[in-house]
Amino acid sequence: MRLPPPSTPTQLLRLRLTRSALSRSAVSTTSPLATSTCPSSQRTVSTKVRAAAITPGPRFQSLLFPPSTATTTTTTTTTTAFFSRNNLSTSTTTVNKRDQTVKTTATFAPSTPVVLRASVTGLSLLFVLGLGLGYGITGFLGQKSTEQQELPSEASYTTIKNNIQDILDDESSSTNMSREIAPGRPGNLTPEQEEKLKQLWKLIFQVCGVSSPSPSSESSAPAATSDDVSIKGDDKKKKSKLSMFSRKHKKDSDDTTTDSASTASGSTPGSPAIVLNASTTSGDDDKYNQLSKFHETLASQSPAAIRETIWSMVKHDHPDALVLRFLRARKWDVEKALVMFISTMNWRDNEMKVDADIMRSGEGGAAEAEKMEAKTSEEIAKKKLAIDFLTQTRMGKSYVHGVDKQGRPICFVRVRLHKQGEQSEESLERYTVYLIETCRMLLQGSVDTATIVFDMTGFSMANMDYAPVKFMVKCFEANYPECLGAVLVHKAPWIFQGIWRVIRGWLDPVVANKVHFTNNISEMSEFISPEKLPKDLDGQEDWEYKYVEPIPGENDKMKDEETISKLQAARAELVKKYEEATLQWIQASGNSEELKKKRDAIAEKLRVDYWNLDPYVRARSFYDRIGVLLPGGKLDPFLEGKKDGVSGITEGVAKVGVSDTQADDVD
Repeated sequence: MRLPPPSTPTQLLRLRLTRSALSRSAVSTTSPLATSTCPSSQRTVSTKVRAAAITPGPRFQSLLFPPSTATTTTTTTTTTAFFSRNNLSTSTTTVNKRDQTVKTTATFAPSTPVVLRASVTGLSLLFVLGLGLGYGITGFLGQKSTEQQELPSEASYTTIKNNIQDILDDESSSTNMSREIAPGRPGNLTPEQEEKLKQLWKLIFQVCGVSSPSPSSESSAPAATSDDVSIKGDDKKKKSKLSMFSRKHKKDSDDTTTDSASTASGSTPGSPAIVLNASTTSGDDDKYNQLSKFHETLASQSPAAIRETIWSMVKHDHPDALVLRFLRARKWDVEKALVMFISTMNWRDNEMKVDADIMRSGEGGAAEAEKMEAKTSEEIAKKKLAIDFLTQTRMGKSYVHGVDKQGRPICFVRVRLHKQGEQSEESLERYTVYLIETCRMLLQGSVDTATIVFDMTGFSMANMDYAPVKFMVKCFEANYPECLGAVLVHKAPWIFQGIWRVIRGWLDPVVANKVHFTNNISEMSEFISPEKLPKDLDGQEDWEYKYVEPIPGENDKMKDEETISKLQAARAELVKKYEEATLQWIQASGNSEELKKKRDAIAEKLRVDYWNLDPYVRARSFYDRIGVLLPGGKLDPFLEGKKDGVSGITEGVAKVGVSDTQADDVD
């Protein structure tokens, strides 16, 4: 009768063990049938030996059957295990070699586990012997090693400790350097990237009419001066040092000299023509029609006007850092970066009037316009614009507070506070640009990007407004490239899923990859430390946005025309020196480390100089009043210099608004 196959994992394991043991001895003949009675069921079971018996090997036999216990009758005992559905049968076959008789005995043990006794016992003995031998050898070697080894002295421990600390310090320094200077930034450029930067500066100078010093000037002066860098135009007329920063209401004599410095190619008011490659002019990836804006700018604006806008945008930034943003955004395509760069200048100067209006008027200008008695339609529109602007500022629809784990300023946007149609589209755009420019003031050193947190708590369709979202996307992609570090969309409800699919279609893939969705403090803590996160976002920081109104007299410096003129003249001189050094760096062949150091030194002077000029050209903001942005460009993002974030503001603003610097103090 054929036995049923094993039905449980235990029976299967037993079968595999038996087959493995059977395959090691191979008996050529088929064993006779074995018949026995099962004690549990009292029925006869016939089995057939299907394979060879289990025979202990010679080594096991010598261990299990010593010569002293051997008998004169040589027998071989084999054991074969058979499986039934619920029982284990063990058949023992004894072969007497003297009379060639075979005796088979079958026993059944329903509850007895499979134990290949001979093999297992032998393996156990070998394991014990091997383990003991291993411990003995290890102990012997360890004892010899202990006897020969001497404990290190205290000086040795100190030396080892110092060496380890030096290694850790080196690794930490290397890590900090790699974190501080990201690739593609000033101080961390490949030779190819540096060459691209030179090419872009050369094109910018061509647009702005900045040329190399004339040979006669070089021969007459042993060392170049700031006057050596000239603007193309009528060389017979004296060039003004204030041409970059001249104001429309200055004296006619200044306007005359400014015009002479700003005219390129004789009497042509526009900038010199730039010949672009076909790949640049194809416009395949011109998402915001910047190519036409580029040509429009060259045709309508003078080189000096473009140059002035460029240096107004630089502010406290390293000039190379600003230019490199556009190169990285255009994947190091020099001509496309130039198109983007010049069209941005047109957007700042003509469309948004960023420096001349938004930042110059600021919150103080809006507060004054809010209180005026509007009579004409123009005054009514101006007052409405000011009210809308201040309404958003007062409620804290968006505000900048603290930094994330990478030191980037954080801009919080409380979406639930926005209601579509409550403010005009123009006021929303002005408010957006004002916030971005204010956040730029908080970018210091190697930190050149910011983090935006969209707090979607309590969001509903009444808060959704596609127009300001589209404008914000355009700002960061076209006019403020490489300024976004991360975008966190916090606690977005399910209804936002469809909205996000629409918005994602507007985004450049690089920008879209910076968007992360967070739902709790654990996910948010990957970017921002919980102790640096306000409590309304489930953080631990006890801080709440409370707007502080503009204080009378905080912008009085902006009325000091004499001091402004002297500060602008000093800055224009530094700009010319930087342009001169850049021209020398572009034309230099071979090692130009000294020229690079010279440019960096002038760039640092420009940074320091800007903060002297800043209170004269930019209205004070909420962040100046509460002490986040301090005089000289110093920052206190968490207001650690104050016991609370609100007290002592009036005194602080008085110090910021009224400075000891007067016109006579400017050299």
